Amino acid sequence: MPAEVKKEIELEIAHVLFLDIVGYSKLSINDQNAAVEELTQIVRGSEQFQKAEAAGRLLKIATGDGMALVFYTSPEAPAQCGVEISRAGKDHPRLQLRMGIHSGPVSGVVDVNNRPNLAGAGLNMAQRVMDCGDARHILLSKHVAEDLEEYEQWRPLLHDLGTCEVKHGVHVSVTNLYSDEVGNPRLPSKLQAVKKHRAHVRWAEVAIGLFVLGAIVAAFIFLLRKPTRAVLNIAEKSIAVLPFENLSEDKANAYFAEGIQDEILTRLSKIADLKVISRTSTLHYKSAPENLPEIAKQLGVAHILEGSVQKSGDAVRVNVQLIKAASDSHLWADTFDRKLTDIFSVESEVAKAIADQLRAHITGQEEQILVAKPTDNPEAYDAYLRGLAYTLKTTTSPPNALAAQKYLREAVRLDPKFALAWALLSYADASGYIIGSLQPTVALREETREAAETALALQPNLGEAVLAEGYYRYACLKDYETAVRYFEQARPLLPNSSRIPESLAYVTRRRGQWERSESYFNEAERLDPRNVTMLNEHAGSYIMLRRFSEALRKLDQVLNIVPDDVNTLVFKAAIAQAEGDLPRAAALLAPLHPGADDSSVLETQVYQTILERNPGPMIPRLKEVLAKPNPALGYLNGELRFWLGWAQEVAGDHAAAQESWKQARSELEPFLKEQPENFYLIGDLALTNMGSGDKAAALALSERAMAALPIEKDAVTGPIPIEILARVAAQMGEPDRAVAALQKLLSIPYAAAFPAGPLTPALLRLDPMFDPLRNDPRFQKLAESDAPKEAK
Repeated sequence: MPAEVKKEIELEIAHVLFLDIVGYSKLSINDQNAAVEELTQIVRGSEQFQKAEAAGRLLKIATGDGMALVFYTSPEAPAQCGVEISRAGKDHPRLQLRMGIHSGPVSGVVDVNNRPNLAGAGLNMAQRVMDCGDARHILLSKHVAEDLEEYEQWRPLLHDLGTCEVKHGVHVSVTNLYSDEVGNPRLPSKLQAVKKHRAHVRWAEVAIGLFVLGAIVAAFIFLLRKPTRAVLNIAEKSIAVLPFENLSEDKANAYFAEGIQDEILTRLSKIADLKVISRTSTLHYKSAPENLPEIAKQLGVAHILEGSVQKSGDAVRVNVQLIKAASDSHLWADTFDRKLTDIFSVESEVAKAIADQLRAHITGQEEQILVAKPTDNPEAYDAYLRGLAYTLKTTTSPPNALAAQKYLREAVRLDPKFALAWALLSYADASGYIIGSLQPTVALREETREAAETALALQPNLGEAVLAEGYYRYACLKDYETAVRYFEQARPLLPNSSRIPESLAYVTRRRGQWERSESYFNEAERLDPRNVTMLNEHAGSYIMLRRFSEALRKLDQVLNIVPDDVNTLVFKAAIAQAEGDLPRAAALLAPLHPGADDSSVLETQVYQTILERNPGPMIPRLKEVLAKPNPALGYLNGELRFWLGWAQEVAGDHAAAQESWKQARSELEPFLKEQPENFYLIGDLALTNMGSGDKAAALALSERAMAALPIEKDAVTGPIPIEILARVAAQMGEPDRAVAALQKLLSIPYAAAFPAGPLTPALLRLDPMFDPLRNDPRFQKLAESDAPKEAK
């Protein structure tokens, strides 16, 4: 990496040495600090380290219990550095290290403190290789081992270990690097277990050899007589529609290509005899990738549809080709030239041709759906496709939500009988209402209701309309029982839709039915295995339950799909904060540069510095954002100003904090008229009044928030006002109320009131807002307790 580090650095190949201290978590805090300091001294004494650092070709990333060293020199550098560290470690017998080395892509950024940091598959794989080892092991990925084999001096030190199973059942080929002086010649414990298992079953292999041979012969005869499904039991009538390539000269027509793809997929998905993978699982692939068999395997389908769209004026050309994934052979292809007014015939013809090729049974009702024309107005359809494109974006930010709303409103204005557009408008409004990407006003709730009811009145059997009505009942009214009835009614109308079980997962979660919610999430993921938004939501459930190890596994699953997904990295940082591992959280947050409209990421970064008791570096960034407030954020601008005040207070600038809180209150209060039930807004006002020292107002607003959303009505967000009360009571001299609220909160799962998720003993120990309770024995007991028992 060049010495002149740019603000954003493209993906490039780096050579990574990942190392950690074995048994670190069992050490006392003092011993942990001493161990990390000892490790740092050893690493800095390495000749390779010193050379790379002096040349500006090294990045160092602290990981809490170890570090990652990223070399931009040669594949030998991390291996040589590992050997030097291993040799020096002999003089420090108490320090038990293990190391993993891999060369691969990393992406680098510079954080707000002008410090370089990294993320990417190169780092992830190095850590996975390291995780296969025990104390004193230096393990290499297969890629690194092959590179080192080119050098004669390394060959005697390389000992192939075969494969090691890591996260998500992935198998990694590893090589053990050792000699008489360095490394550990013993087989890692993870691989010993595999070896023992193989030894136990070896006699059985001999005993059943003849039986297996006979079975093979019988199976061969059976296969000759009857065609079978794929080895992985992939249904033959299954398909994924990859993103269509936009060949239009005007690249702004990308929305149109996305819309045509989605409409073809939607028509196919309504054929119950087909298994159709949701678009949210395919959008991360290229339009015409080279590794189709692997992609089909990842998605669990036998067929892939590729296509391209070219739009010029009112003329449209659509090319499609159906491919059998196992053999990468073309089953069918066609080109359609149409006027824009006749685009629906293309979508219908393609869907029918694919159904014929896959020999899918189509009912009379499904036949009608395939040929249905949702609108006669091409301008309305164009506006609908533009709005649809915004709803399909993975980032649910206020600008995206407002853009979707704008175009969908235009679609139904141009054609008031456009039922599909009314349904999507209602669904988009309801989603924005509950997640906060739209301001949750009474007017928005009314538009959501009207849009859903209009869609149902126009087409009572339209699956999207039934789903929209259910989602309105869930998101806006919290009428869970009625919502479930609508979702179940939509099931046969949308047989391949992951949104049905996904919505049921959300409803049952709100009702406190955590096991049922887990079951629905699993069902949804079978239909939509690479939907990163849904996978993050599933991880969110684990975070609420404080089942952090399971949450991390789910988040790693997301990062395998989208390596640098910001929301996922923030979730991982929040878990680290909740577990009290601030160095790990800092390493995850430092590379992120959230925009002004990404307030949740910004607040997580501010909270990190507050937990560290060093918020000074974030204050200028908050001031910069608030100097030009984004109107799309609504009351969230006032919320950010509360955070500015808190950061200033912790930094010791009491006068500035008071001024910020005064301004925050003036910005927040006007929103109450249109959002009287927004408990987030009411909670922000409670905290702002707390900061200003207005005890009566702060307590009254805390109680108002609790009344707006009783915990009995919502198991997910209902406890949030209780946490607000706990914080207000702690600061306002009401320790009895604060402790009682904290005791309640630590015993139940719930969503985050503050960025780090539900309160944990570690957060009680770190959060300055609870400083007034430090000498209270009841608080000390809560803060010193083990992590809350994971909810079931």
